[in-house]
Amino acid sequence: MTDGRGAPVALHLFLVWATATATVPVLGFGLFLTGWTAGTGAALFVLVWAVPLLVGVLTLVGASARTLVPLCGSVRERLGWAALVFVLGTLGVLAGLSVYSEGVGLGSAGARIALTGVPYAVAAAFFVPGRWVRLGAVAVLAACVGYGGLIGPAQADRERRTAQTARYREHPELLYLGAPPPGMRVADARVGAAFFTVSYRAVREGYDLAYAGLTVRAADTPALRCPEPAQKAVTCTVDAHGERRTVERIPGGVRAVTLTRRRGGTEAEVTSQSLDESRLRHVLDTLHPLSDTELAELMRDKAITEAY
Repeated sequence: MTDGRGAPVALHLFLVWATATATVPVLGFGLFLTGWTAGTGAALFVLVWAVPLLVGVLTLVGASARTLVPLCGSVRERLGWAALVFVLGTLGVLAGLSVYSEGVGLGSAGARIALTGVPYAVAAAFFVPGRWVRLGAVAVLAACVGYGGLIGPAQADRERRTAQTARYREHPELLYLGAPPPGMRVADARVGAAFFTVSYRAVREGYDLAYAGLTVRAADTPALRCPEPAQKAVTCTVDAHGERRTVERIPGGVRAVTLTRRRGGTEAEVTSQSLDESRLRHVLDTLHPLSDTELAELMRDKAITEAY
């Protein structure tokens, strides 16, 4: 600005920012506290009295800009200017609260308080004659919209995914996945504090009801063995390699086959009522640590959940 008004304009916008920064957070906290302790009616009562007071304070700030802002020439005009700045600035604050509630980072508590006054200063800048002042206001507004609408949400989403991945990886010794049997796919997975389960379903699920379930959990015995006493209609054997095979005969001619294999301090168990043993062994033979790519795919498809 070359007409010598740069410093007065900067002072005017600073006063608007400082006034809003000092009063709006107090108003917001007061409304929250009143609503929490005394109910919505009391909060509305505070709002009805506080808003005119805040507009009145902004009107006093506008008095120092009588020669800068045409709308501040008279008391009536300043009152209208203050109301417009308050409404537009409050809309900006509400937009900021909306993106903050979605997890978008806005800095420390002190930074968030300081940001409270920015929408009001930007709104006031649009009423200052001068191309460069208004261009600056547009640039700040565009930066806020870009961060709040694009950059911030994308960053928040990355942070959420990173935190979620870390939670899933809290017990990596349990996160083992077997390749799906031919004609099947990984349908979903659940992560618990002491187990990891995977469900396999047919690729053409509407035509094929084949299902298998894999469970990896911490081993609770030194070696696999059959339960004692033996259960009725259940056949259990443990082979020379330590693999346990359990077959339960269910009424209706259905056989539930369960194969259990030890892996270090964990045991992997795969069971099905529709697959034969060779297809179940395919799952156990292909067990491998869940890779980052596989975990990312499960998260992308929303096929993995926590079960704590």
